[in-house]
Amino acid sequence: MTSSMAEGAAPPPACTLVIFGATGDLTHRLLMPALYNLGRWGLLPKDFSVIGVSRTEMSSAEFRSELSETVRGFITAKGGEAGGGSFDDGVWDDLVGRVHYRSGDLSDSAFFEELKGAIAEVSGSQDGGNVLFYLAVAAGLFGPTIQKLGEAGLVAEGEDRWRRVIIEKPFGHDLPSAEKLDADILKVLSEDQIFRIDHFLGKETVQNIMAFRFGNGLFEPLWNRDHIDHVQITVAETVGVEGRGKFYEATGALRDMVPNHLFQLYTLVAMEPPISFEAEAVRDKKEEVLLATPSARPADAVRGRYTAGEVQGKSVKDYREEPDVAGDSDTETFVALKLGIDNWRWAGVPFYLRTGKAMTRRDTEIAIRFKQAPLSLFKGTNVREDVPNWLVLQLQPDEGISLQFGAKVPGPAVRLGSVDMRFCYKDYFKTEPSTGYETLIYDAMIGDPTLFQRADMIEAGWRIVQPIIDAAETGELDTLPYRAGSAGPKEAHDLLARDGREWRSLERGS
Repeated sequence: MTSSMAEGAAPPPACTLVIFGATGDLTHRLLMPALYNLGRWGLLPKDFSVIGVSRTEMSSAEFRSELSETVRGFITAKGGEAGGGSFDDGVWDDLVGRVHYRSGDLSDSAFFEELKGAIAEVSGSQDGGNVLFYLAVAAGLFGPTIQKLGEAGLVAEGEDRWRRVIIEKPFGHDLPSAEKLDADILKVLSEDQIFRIDHFLGKETVQNIMAFRFGNGLFEPLWNRDHIDHVQITVAETVGVEGRGKFYEATGALRDMVPNHLFQLYTLVAMEPPISFEAEAVRDKKEEVLLATPSARPADAVRGRYTAGEVQGKSVKDYREEPDVAGDSDTETFVALKLGIDNWRWAGVPFYLRTGKAMTRRDTEIAIRFKQAPLSLFKGTNVREDVPNWLVLQLQPDEGISLQFGAKVPGPAVRLGSVDMRFCYKDYFKTEPSTGYETLIYDAMIGDPTLFQRADMIEAGWRIVQPIIDAAETGELDTLPYRAGSAGPKEAHDLLARDGREWRSLERGS
């Protein structure tokens, strides 16, 4: 959310935000900068408090001091998620003055009784008022923490108070574990209390996919199998695992990126128009896409692992040489998939998805390739092949939209050249640095679940990729080496080549 988008929005009702895992990187780098931005935009409740919870022993004053040092750096540093902006000391002083800290063990029931008292104290309400719990903890603690909250009566709602829980990804590590986690937490919480967060959906450019599709009569009539040849969705990163070897060994690129980030982009591109932008209307249409997608076949998937190489002039060591990574690791750092959708709009249109680390260029885009125009008109001319028509929604690093089409090259001969029409958000709209979490935290406070995933959506996504997970675990689908600084393993290119297609180059603009 930018300050311009905040116009007309009202602050949420009074509430307390309890952050479990408050001393971690997520709180310092993203959550507190997001709260700072909401405060700067006038979108925090008048009566608002934060309680940070972690095992680390420290006082509230020490926690505030630590936050003040780190958050200022993240806000002002260029190149970060929230970086490049000025720092308003008045806004920060007001926010940090509302921050409190409690140390405790999340397996200790007595601590949750103490937490209940702390919430009542900082909220000034005997029953604690409205509370938003944020689970910024290891995925294995999601279920047990929610169970403890339930046992302490901390998530019981009343006539004049709500209780909600934000759960970070990964939500499960395969279909059975996701189903079990859903079943466990739904014993404690109702579905409308659960906000399963995917920070990709907080990005302005991702939200603009729906605005672009459904706010313009120009493109929607062409958005179907009659006019579209195929769709490519790419999330490429130049970074490697960067000290997160322990997490990555247990997760891998498929679990880390596909059932959440890539499927969010996939469903936004492929969904039918909802009858309104009410939360359930939008989420129903996104789920329909997942339900209409057959489970991925191992033959239509490629797993890769980066080896030593160079990325943008910087040497990168082999993944297997990273800290906390096994020397014979079979964990994938790259995955490519071919999917299809069995419905009237998309029958026969392949969707190609890829994501990887240590690649040649950072790039997140959705590229729609339109079908080739008939060439009979150009018989007897120098035109031998068509100029491809691409509509590209660029999400990062340079947010914008481009349309590629053919035009006659000046001169006496008839020759077609490729023309790009480009639109950049930063050139047309005044935007300010943000983390992407601002919109999501605000929506959770006002109870709008549109940008959050339901249990059935989570499970539908895992169902699609479960055959790939199974094939990897049985050794049917090995990880294939690719050089750091490349576009992935050769077999990923073969995945499209066998259909007579090719990936858009990651080298462009580099």
